[in-house]
Amino acid sequence: MQILGHEDVPPADQEKLFIQKLRQCCVLFDFVSDPLSDLKWKEVKRAALSEMVEYITHNRNVITEPVYPEVVHMFAVNMFRTLPPSSNPTGAEFDPEEDEPTLEAAWPHLQLVYEFFLRFLESPDFQPNIAKKYIDQKFVLQLLELFDSEDPRERDFLKTTLHRIYGKFLGLRAYIRKQINNIFYRFIYETEHHNGIAELLEILGSIINGFALPLKEEHKIFLLKVLLPLHKVKSLSVYHPQLAYCVVQFLEKDSTLTEPVVMALLKYWPKTHSPKEVMFLNELEEILDVIEPSEFVKIMEPLFRQLAKCVSSPHFQVAERALYYWNNEYIMSLISDNAARILPIMFPSLYRNSKTHWNKTIHGLIYNALKLFMEMNQKLFDDCTQQFKAEKLKHTRTRRRTGPWCAASPSCLRTYTPRAPWRPTAEPRTWCPRTGASPRRGSGSVEPRALRAIPISHTQSPGFPRPCSVRNNVPPPQLKTRSSNNGDLPGLTQGPATLHGPR
Repeated sequence: MQILGHEDVPPADQEKLFIQKLRQCCVLFDFVSDPLSDLKWKEVKRAALSEMVEYITHNRNVITEPVYPEVVHMFAVNMFRTLPPSSNPTGAEFDPEEDEPTLEAAWPHLQLVYEFFLRFLESPDFQPNIAKKYIDQKFVLQLLELFDSEDPRERDFLKTTLHRIYGKFLGLRAYIRKQINNIFYRFIYETEHHNGIAELLEILGSIINGFALPLKEEHKIFLLKVLLPLHKVKSLSVYHPQLAYCVVQFLEKDSTLTEPVVMALLKYWPKTHSPKEVMFLNELEEILDVIEPSEFVKIMEPLFRQLAKCVSSPHFQVAERALYYWNNEYIMSLISDNAARILPIMFPSLYRNSKTHWNKTIHGLIYNALKLFMEMNQKLFDDCTQQFKAEKLKHTRTRRRTGPWCAASPSCLRTYTPRAPWRPTAEPRTWCPRTGASPRRGSGSVEPRALRAIPISHTQSPGFPRPCSVRNNVPPPQLKTRSSNNGDLPGLTQGPATLHGPR
């Protein structure tokens, strides 16, 4: 194969040779089952692709109308393929430090195809009016399917390619956004597994930045119904920086979206995933950096109630990240303007954890926050201190007063079932004729249920005789008394009585 150039090929034959090379590069080779096969022809294809990249980069007026279908066809043949099964089919969170992605075996060829197609799109000779016949909705849909590739190198090229297509083909923009929405919906509500969410969000961040004002209702719905629910997926850490950037871009465009965005974040706030809490705190600070004071007033109370919970978190990274808010000058100015409503919310959590939190670093950050509050409004700080101590004292006294009377507390009343008092029933029973006691358990006669409900302290108290045995017609025990020297009537005890069973 000849090198394309003016010195080797007559100008009239350059287009023909260019098309021949494009068609030659439509031949596919096996890189998976037999990597060592056809090594010579694999190298020939690689060299041809490299030559075409150089040719289209350094020459002008080489992209003629007959070239467009050939370029698109060559790209489609090489790229649009069935992706291999995922190495992580369960959708568990990908850890870049531990998990190795599955790389594309045919990357030596695919990389050059991507580079060539990008140079084709970026060329000054490129005419979208001609290319739109071949780069259509079907082409875009197949391109979007490749974003699920596990190879990060391919996803990076796809990101750039799709962004170039979005910029040059105005008629495809709405369709591209719609199909990206569908990918997100399927990811959130069905699979929770997709390898290209971060790259798609990165494209959207650039698209959102170019939205005209005022924002269309379609774009607001996209934020509230698509972007915000992405926060509840368990693999958030893979794409959170790109997602947070998109959200902040929307708020910079339209500050009235701040309240629904913050309330949605509080709704999706993680309960048992501390690293995810740190991500939410990072994003929340980015939002507060661009928030308008008029919008801050609407969300400050629920926001700082959540921050108070974070300060009390036993996970020191969560508490530490929340307390770093007090190092942000703009946030502190917002707090200072609304201290009368924020300090009563934050003070109990700060004061309590300044003494009880296990981490010494947290103690220092809390003391810093309390000091800033004190300098902000000394009188309000003193009032909150006195109120906190008064409530704590009241709670202590209430607990001491109700402690011995557990049954009187609401929690105990829900679980305590009073025992039924003993009373005779119509059931036939055998009674000791002398003492009036019921038979012993297991004596052959049924023990009254009401008697079993009597507390032991009653059945064994003085004056309540223990039951006697009536099994097999055994006579009741005799009451043996001490002798009396003062002429008392027999049968009356002068000392402790003892029960003796049958001998």
